[in-house]
Amino acid sequence: MLLDRKTLLITGGTGSLGKVLVRRVLSGEMGAPKKVIVFSRDEAKQHAMRLSYLHMKVSTDEAIYKNFLKVLEFRIGDVRDYAAVCSAVKSANIVVNAAALKQVPSCEYFPAEAMLTNCMGAANIVRAIGENSYPVSTVVAVSTDKACKPVNVMGMTKALQERIFIAANILNSKTRFIGVRYGNVLASRGSVIPLFHEQISNGGPVTITVPAMTRFLLSLDRAVDTVFAALKTALPGEIYVPNVASATVINLARALIGKRKIKIKTVGIRPGEKMHEVMVSDEEANHCVKRGEFYAIKSMLPEIAGASTERNALTGEFSSAHRILDYPQTVALLERHHLMPGDTVKWDDGELLR
Repeated sequence: MLLDRKTLLITGGTGSLGKVLVRRVLSGEMGAPKKVIVFSRDEAKQHAMRLSYLHMKVSTDEAIYKNFLKVLEFRIGDVRDYAAVCSAVKSANIVVNAAALKQVPSCEYFPAEAMLTNCMGAANIVRAIGENSYPVSTVVAVSTDKACKPVNVMGMTKALQERIFIAANILNSKTRFIGVRYGNVLASRGSVIPLFHEQISNGGPVTITVPAMTRFLLSLDRAVDTVFAALKTALPGEIYVPNVASATVINLARALIGKRKIKIKTVGIRPGEKMHEVMVSDEEANHCVKRGEFYAIKSMLPEIAGASTERNALTGEFSSAHRILDYPQTVALLERHHLMPGDTVKWDDGELLR
């Protein structure tokens, strides 16, 4: 299987995606890995994650020490630090780059910081592999729909990250650089659903930007499915996009409020927001093909794309305005993922826990 006896490095591995990715990799569904390295700069999150995996099986001291002897290994480091990146990458077969500054307001106020993590961090991974000939077979860049036709700093830096990794295929032909791009993850700490839950529990009002605003919605497991699909079948330079539906913010608010007598307040579009997100642009649709349940955006660079016999899967952009769930469908989606008020859910550092 794909990960049998492989060493997987996850940068930003203590984030929402990283936690679910680690859990599923360790389940063995993609094979039994030799090592899973969680690389991040937050020691508190690493400590909590380490204990959550090990504390129930061994003593506290055993969980904290003997770190490098375990299949799940934690390393403190920052993708901005080239030396730290080299130290982590040199023993990896597969790298998933989930390290990012991803809060839109933070990136708007500190664009240089966003550039250092989202762009220079990517460049450090490429440089480490290229300059040192590390035997990395695949690098997966984790991106966002905000990188498509970006209007905010987070999206702009993520778009550059995509291009840094795609172009890396030319001068690092022994390593396959690919990417995934997806929209809002249901119930991650930065998303609207936990905010609505909190506002509802406090008696309202529930604040929305614009009623007709739409957002793609997918679960963390679906995001991990996208990473796994790309690892299995993506060609160098391709970006995998899940084919998912979207919902309006007004339907999300109405669904979560239900029959409660809670008001909805419209506050307007915030800086750096779009009315509708785009997963595949008009320009990208010209080289976008279908791969099972996913779209694959092929590189525009001829040295990477090569000749293709696959037909384009789209005739225009793939926008959250195109396949919008109605109110009953929105309710059904939230119920399917146990996200209605009253369900036993807990949010912890961006992860939905049960």
